[in-house]
Amino acid sequence: MHPAIMRRGPLLAALCASALLAGCASGKAEAEAEAARVAAEAAALAARTPPAINLSRSVAQDAAVYLAFSRDIAAIRGGFESPEAIQAALRQGAAYDPGQISRGLVAYASIVALQAPEFVAGVNQYGINPTGRQQMIARIVADPRAASYMPGANEAASLIMAALSTEIDALSAAANSIENDAYAIQADGRRSWAIAHIADRDTRLAGAKSLSGLIMPPPSAESARLLAAANSGAGLGVAGGRHREPPYPPVVTNALALAALAALGAAGEDAAANTSALESEPVSQNCLNESKLNLYQCLAASRPSYEDMFCLGRHIVRDLATCTRGAAMPAAVVTVSAPTVADPEPPAIETAPLDPDPAPTLQRSTPQAVPQPAPTPLTPTQQLNTGTGAPVRTTPGG
Repeated sequence: MHPAIMRRGPLLAALCASALLAGCASGKAEAEAEAARVAAEAAALAARTPPAINLSRSVAQDAAVYLAFSRDIAAIRGGFESPEAIQAALRQGAAYDPGQISRGLVAYASIVALQAPEFVAGVNQYGINPTGRQQMIARIVADPRAASYMPGANEAASLIMAALSTEIDALSAAANSIENDAYAIQADGRRSWAIAHIADRDTRLAGAKSLSGLIMPPPSAESARLLAAANSGAGLGVAGGRHREPPYPPVVTNALALAALAALGAAGEDAAANTSALESEPVSQNCLNESKLNLYQCLAASRPSYEDMFCLGRHIVRDLATCTRGAAMPAAVVTVSAPTVADPEPPAIETAPLDPDPAPTLQRSTPQAVPQPAPTPLTPTQQLNTGTGAPVRTTPGG
């Protein structure tokens, strides 16, 4: 090989190595720049994307307790075959804590609200910008009524009231069945045991009071179903009813606020203070507390089994429907039309005859006394219902 070529060989190799290294460095810098650009675009996109729905598992558990209890009570019907069957139904119906059922009512309504895609989409408008999202969260926490005026709230409120109307109607049907049977059983010779006095009434009353302080465990399958429905916005199969405009009843107001926080990603496990505050609703809880007191008074006055049936139907089953309706449904509106002004009729003018007929001879008659019907005595159950007096004893020794 020529000596000159041999001398230039190492130099050429060095130049090639330098070029290769420079190319590698340039490629690495370009790759790093591209990665940085992609990351920046992803961050910008994430900032413009609303957060996923985030609802605490405890809210779903509270909702499951309410829904399971309401449907179990709505399944009770009249036609009891023994005094023990009545007492078993009383124990079942008395075993609830008013605060737990009240919280569950709001929790269930909030999950129903998340089934309204219009509402979730309306809330998401405030979740695109991180600053705006935090401001809306703070506003809802400060004043839950703010959620009632968000886009889509009308549709969510309609779903809530339609779903709760279904529960109310089922409870009312059960109450009617039990109360009607409390009257019918008194004349049913096949169930003559219903007019006999209950043994150990004090123990029965004490048992009802002790059961009222128990906290029900959440049914796991129902809790999981409701949590999945909340996160997916589907699965409950509820249908909307009438169009509803704010302001809404307290349960609906709190439920919309809780659902809005969930849609903003602010009702998860780390937001227990906010979710607990919204689940606390005094109207339904106070109503259920009063229902408990009425139940105790009814059981204290009740003697035979058919009167216990009345206490069950009125102060457990019907009161649960009444308290739900009073806190979650709008009050009835009576519409009175404007008065109509009509022209008065002209007076009729009659001309007296020129030769009047002679006045008739009046015959006096002695009025006859009309006998008054004797008042019908109230049945013992009617006395319990109207509060007019102590129950009538239907068996000796009462």
